[in-house]
Amino acid sequence: MNALHARRSTLDADSVSLSAQLACLMEVSADKPGNVTPFADFADTRYTDFLASSVILGQVLRKAATAATGSLVLNAVQQTKRLVGRNTNLGIALLFAPLAKAALRKEHRTLRLRLRSVLAAITPYDGQRVYEAIRLAAPGGLGQADRLDVRATHGRVSLLEAMRAAADRDSIAREYVTDFEITFTIGAPTLTGYLQEFGDPEASVIQTYLTLLSRVPDSLISRKCGVREAAKVSREAEKILAIGGVRTEQGWQRLQRWDRALRRDGNRLNPGTTADLTAAALFVVALERGMTFVLGNSAT
Repeated sequence: MNALHARRSTLDADSVSLSAQLACLMEVSADKPGNVTPFADFADTRYTDFLASSVILGQVLRKAATAATGSLVLNAVQQTKRLVGRNTNLGIALLFAPLAKAALRKEHRTLRLRLRSVLAAITPYDGQRVYEAIRLAAPGGLGQADRLDVRATHGRVSLLEAMRAAADRDSIAREYVTDFEITFTIGAPTLTGYLQEFGDPEASVIQTYLTLLSRVPDSLISRKCGVREAAKVSREAEKILAIGGVRTEQGWQRLQRWDRALRRDGNRLNPGTTADLTAAALFVVALERGMTFVLGNSAT
């Protein structure tokens, strides 16, 4: 067994909690176009709200070894609602809860294989708790569904069935039924590659965000503005990457103009789901490679 594989099997609650907090803080602190950043708040959501929700989520995930996936998600949303007063981490909680449980499994298998077992073990009780969390968070563009609608369905529900029904319109739902394919095949490898290439954490996060957005149209934009608008945003991300993204002056200038465009009309084109997927990539790399690597202090 190689050293990396061995270390992945010996994570404790403190390491998982800190990795989650680091991932959230690095994601929101990067100057990503269209999102809340240290330099740009939304009218109803501030950068400091995301800092608070990052701390909350890390504390909740300390219980990941024993708490149910749905309970972790609901607890994070409840505490965030109480302290922050708005939805700042539902998507991230949905992504991080099963990953944290997988990381704390004492098994000599890769993180993704352990995650597969966690997802397979999800129960109708988890579904009930997740639905409660979604109703409490009231995410933007929620809409209605023909089956298993979150507003109409109460009591226990098959969460994986619900995620499968929503997978074609929601990237986080798709992660649940594909063993986090986007995170493990796009997000984490892209972030790892950029960190190894130039060791700049913020630039690596932004480039990863652009890569995810270019390849996976943002679910939040699709729900709020339609699939055509989401596709246009993805094409622009692809064009900016093609001219270097944050690594070139031309790419950076175009990125700044695009950021202003995404923020028009009350941040209507906020790629919020892509931000969540970027955070998940950070969390996975922190769990698999270590927090020092994510901070750009080691390229091993």
